[in-house]
Amino acid sequence: MLEPVLGATSKERVLVFLTCRGEGYPREIARFFGTGLRPIQRQMEALEAGGVLWSRRAGRTRLYAFDPRYPFLKELKSLLERGLSFYPAGDRQRLRMNRRRPRKTGKPL
Repeated sequence: MLEPVLGATSKERVLVFLTCRGEGYPREIARFFGTGLRPIQRQMEALEAGGVLWSRRAGRTRLYAFDPRYPFLKELKSLLERGLSFYPAGDRQRLRMNRRRPRKTGKPL
């Protein structure tokens, strides 16, 4: 949806994912959207170099999030939220559901 403005589908995926979840790592985003890992990594590295994202290490994983010092962060998030409102309801719900730990054994779905 925002690809013409942002320039790449993988960039849109990264930014929308981080808007919904707050932080994430490249493999998680690639698995979520069912895409290749390398394009996601390239976009995250480019966005970090541009000052839009920042990263930190958590063990061997590099977590990315929006840089709060980015001057246009409020406007960018507003644009992404507006673009997200045009996603199908199922996709929006999946993006916003942020389970990071496994389900208890035997618990029904």
